[in-house]
Order: sequence, then C-alpha cells, then structure tokens
Amino acid sequence: MNLIIRPAISLFILLAILVGVIYPLIVTGLGDVLFPHQVHGSLLSKNGQVIGSALIGQNFTSPGYFWGRPSATDDFPYNPLSSRGSQFGPSNPLLIQTVAARVALLRKFSSNPRQPAPVDLVTASASGLDPEISLAAALYQTDRIARIRHLPVEKLDKLVDTVAEKRQLGLLGEPRVNVLKLNLALDELTYQSVSIQRNKHANAGSYPQS
Repeated sequence: MNLIIRPAISLFILLAILVGVIYPLIVTGLGDVLFPHQVHGSLLSKNGQVIGSALIGQNFTSPGYFWGRPSATDDFPYNPLSSRGSQFGPSNPLLIQTVAARVALLRKFSSNPRQPAPVDLVTASASGLDPEISLAAALYQTDRIARIRHLPVEKLDKLVDTVAEKRQLGLLGEPRVNVLKLNLALDELTYQSVSIQRNKHANAGSYPQS
C-alpha cells in the first residue's frame, strides 16, 4: 500500500507547488511586465484619478454624452457583481415595452426622429457590462451632442473615427468604440474648443504690441 500512497502524495504535492504556486507567479509576473495595463484591470484615469475600466461600461445618462448599450444587471446598471442579460425573449411584452421606451428617448433628442435607432442602443447585451457600441450607434448620437455642446457635427464624427477600434488583424470582429474612452475624448475636445473661443475673444479686444 505504501508503494502506491507515497508516490501519489509526492506527486500531488509536486503538482500543487508547480500549478498552484510557481505557474501563477510566472504568468502574473510576465503579464505585469508585458501587459501592465491589462493586468491591472485596464483602468482609465482623468486628471490623475481612476474613473473606471475600459472593460466595464458606465451609465451615462446626460444627453451631452455618448450613451452606451443598456444594461440589465441587478441593483444598478453595469453592476459587475451581477453580470447578466434580461433573459427576455423577443415576444416578451416587457421587452417590447422597454425597447419602445428606449427608442422614444432617443427620438426625443434626435433632430431626425424617423431615423432608425441602432439595435445596440435599445437592447441590452448578454453580460450587461458591455463597454462598447457600434460605430453606427456612436454616429447616431453625434447630432444630439453637437447641438448640446455647440460643436460641429463633423468634429464629433471625426472624434468617433479617431477613438474607434478597428477589426482585429483586419478580419476579426466589427469596428466598435469604447464609450468611456469616447466620452473622455469628448470632454477634452470640448475643453479645447472653449479655450480656443476664449482666446479669440481675448485677442479681439487687445491691442497689437508695438
């Protein structure tokens, strides 16, 4: 019996050390060196303060910001502790009512209410945490945001294209845009535009140096 038990225990201890200690330390160490941003949660900062992760959506509700894909998580939208979808089928009356309400909200702020709303702006994802939307969903909102922030629509369209992530290797997936990254870039664009306007007004009232 000892000839069977001792090798089994020894092998168990060896594998426990290799797989449970050494391997995780090596993988974690390599990840920290090669992919530090991803290893630490893909965190995004503003003015030196962490404001979120690029991997989890946030509940932007102000019409002056880009809105993300709706979330169906429990307690509050984009709750990472209760990742889930609505689980409603396409014929569920509650889903139909919810989608209709979302469409009505989009049309309320749209200058072209008859324009079809992109599906990812009115339906929740399976995880409820989706941080990205399609380019069509982002461009659908530029007219609303341009009017509220007094910015040219062309600038916002270009901003979406700049922040957008392309297909992986040029083939995999679809072009999409991270909503948190896009809104951070939107605030920066607005700040720059306001600063330029202030400088123009200030220079207009000053005298040239002799």
